[in-house]
Amino acid sequence: MAGDMFDIIWKSAAVGVGATVLLDIWAVILTKVFGQARPNWGMVGRWFLSALRGRFAHENMAEVPGFAHETAWGWFFHYLVGIVFGWALLIIWPAWAANPTFWPPMIVGWVTILCGWLILSPGMGGGIAHARRDNPTTPRLLNIIGHTVFGLALWMAGLALKGL
Repeated sequence: MAGDMFDIIWKSAAVGVGATVLLDIWAVILTKVFGQARPNWGMVGRWFLSALRGRFAHENMAEVPGFAHETAWGWFFHYLVGIVFGWALLIIWPAWAANPTFWPPMIVGWVTILCGWLILSPGMGGGIAHARRDNPTTPRLLNIIGHTVFGLALWMAGLALKGL
């Protein structure tokens, strides 16, 4: 039993980190090719540290007093979430790691859009699905594309893991 749990933990970490790295590469491509701003992990870290202190929602994250090392905490949270989603994939589809098929990670990738739209965006002052942003369509489309990339990256990470 303990061996099975360890197996799920390390595979979740491998798949989640691998997919998150590929998502970060996608962000670099968006910046270099299309001039899209990179994600602000400092603001995410600020939200994460505020949430750890019991405050989950803010009117405007930029007006919240900063924390020491908030950018590092934002990156930590970003990768932790990737690992949690890798874990969810393996818990829901336990046999997936042995035979990584396309649809399970895509479903996880698309469902995770809701986490950003219903937790992170409202928590940082952007409203549900970025409704309080000046042009909510742009971040919504970027979220859909980014989480599709994340689903594809989960699948690729699973294929790489199977090859080990």
